[in-house]
Amino acid sequence: MSATTFDFDQMLQTIKDKQWSLADIDWDAPGAETMTDELRAKMQPFMADLVWIEHVGARGFASLAKKAPTPTIKRIYEYFHAEEQKHANAELALMKRWGMLDAEGNPPEPNVNVKLAIKVLDDYGDTIPLTGLATLIPLLECALDGALVKFLLEEVTDPVCHEVFRHINSDEARHITVDFQVLELIGAGPLHKLVIESAALLQPQVIIGLIVVFTPLINKMRDNIVAMGLPEQKLYNAVKRFATIGSRGPHTARIPAYHVLKAQAAMIIDRTSPYHRLLADPMVKLTSFVPAKVLGRPQAWVDELTHEPIAS
Repeated sequence: MSATTFDFDQMLQTIKDKQWSLADIDWDAPGAETMTDELRAKMQPFMADLVWIEHVGARGFASLAKKAPTPTIKRIYEYFHAEEQKHANAELALMKRWGMLDAEGNPPEPNVNVKLAIKVLDDYGDTIPLTGLATLIPLLECALDGALVKFLLEEVTDPVCHEVFRHINSDEARHITVDFQVLELIGAGPLHKLVIESAALLQPQVIIGLIVVFTPLINKMRDNIVAMGLPEQKLYNAVKRFATIGSRGPHTARIPAYHVLKAQAAMIIDRTSPYHRLLADPMVKLTSFVPAKVLGRPQAWVDELTHEPIAS
């Protein structure tokens, strides 16, 4: 179905009908004991990264809502923004259930790459052209969410974890559907508008943001989850999904940003590519020297992060 015939109004109604809350989950149900000390040590940094990546997605959708092509899509993005925050809260609640938080229940500190991503999105997200941000978000969702969540569910047997991620996966399926339908809608637009927006992506802050922030973020996460035991083929399949779904729409191919990020995705999953040796690995090493205090306190909107079973 093309974006010109896709019913965004019906999708918005479906999103409203499928809302859920942390209060719907029995956080005291049996199963927490399946988190052994060995598994806890392995999964704690993984879960912390996952919580903060949800916040990166939330901030991305907040920016997309400001530049949405229609009022209905704007409302959908506002729901997606709230859902990503809810996913972060649910994952934090799982960390509390598994004894992964400190005595006060404080959220874990994000690693420097995640902090950089949050800061850049907060500073420049609202100025990144629609074509760029609308292409970047589905790549992150396919690559990071797809691979990370599948890995988590294979490692953890706690039924509450699986219940939580049934809800999260259902939400993410709608996110990805809308992501690519919006790309189709954008791609079907006037050629001169696509050219102007593509030229705007050459702004220094956009280029620096992609190279300095998202390249090391994605690369570090890639290597971390492979080192933890995720088969590279599964990561390959998750990233390949971005190109596979994008290729189904005849208009998406008209968006230059799609081709740039599709090429980057292909290099990410090929560890033999010079991309890793010449760009990604050096950027991971370079950003590791950035002192956390230089980035300051996380933005105020992350204060909504909570493990409490709020009802909305």
